[in-house]
Amino acid sequence: MLIGMVTTQLGAAFAKHLFGTVGPASMTVMRLGFAAVVLLLWWRPSVRQDRRTAVAVAALGVAIAGMNICFYLAMARMPVGVALTVGMAGPLAVAALSSRRARDRLWIVLAASGIGLLGWQGGAAGLTGLLIACACAVFWGSYVPLSARVGAVLPGGGGLALAMAFGTVCSLPAGLAEGGEALARPEVLAFGFGVAMLSSLIPYTCEMETLRRVSALVFGVLLSLEPAIGALVALLVLRETLSAAQVLGLAAVVVASMGVIRSTRPPREAPAALPDAAVPGPGAPVPVPGAAPRTGPVAVVVPPAATPSVPTSAPSTQGTETS
Repeated sequence: MLIGMVTTQLGAAFAKHLFGTVGPASMTVMRLGFAAVVLLLWWRPSVRQDRRTAVAVAALGVAIAGMNICFYLAMARMPVGVALTVGMAGPLAVAALSSRRARDRLWIVLAASGIGLLGWQGGAAGLTGLLIACACAVFWGSYVPLSARVGAVLPGGGGLALAMAFGTVCSLPAGLAEGGEALARPEVLAFGFGVAMLSSLIPYTCEMETLRRVSALVFGVLLSLEPAIGALVALLVLRETLSAAQVLGLAAVVVASMGVIRSTRPPREAPAALPDAAVPGPGAPVPVPGAAPRTGPVAVVVPPAATPSVPTSAPSTQGTETS
């Protein structure tokens, strides 16, 4: 799990480092495009789907494209750890609101307080970054039920592969307009491919192996530490520092995420079954009952407690850079 989370955040940090050559939209195109190619070659899904399935796949593709491009845009304006933590609020809210217990809503209050400490940096740039990160949270939250729906109608990772391809098409106009000739340079494409693999292939392999050994609850709690790991990696790679208030806000969101996970756990713990589909992130998001988004964004997600089977991450951010 540690290896997977560190490589995801390294992918986000390296993506931000490339912003001097290509912007967030162009980075999103490369991130999603390379991930889609890997998934399509691996799963070989059929493009012939009924109308209902096609609509679900297209909606998931829009959510994936939206959360990744918003994550990268926010990351360009604020520290990686801050952007990731604010984006996490979307899946966290979906999980908390799915609970019928009123006291579980208190976790949303705690997370909102933490985001208030995290996101406000003063000035127009800080407010813009916070609003974009909140948009990422909305896309990340919608990604949760959409990924579950696609995973239910299409077996394996074929649905994710098609959604990633559609997300690439959605982000292509903005990426080409922003990147221009830079996207034709071999060194830029090689860097983009490396970011996609760091945020997808390695985390996917590590998470699949982890899910063979631990319960979904343990997996979710471990993933809740991702914002802290993202902030630490950004400190080491990008020299990004957080203020004391931001560190406190990050801690509040992590605690809220753990609280949501524990409150939505099943009555009896059992080893988590391997999911049917894969997921990307602002980094490379991974849906697990009660877990937080990986965003990176290509990133991790917090699915509703009632979801019986949730897709997990495959070679694809949050996330999340979204992860």
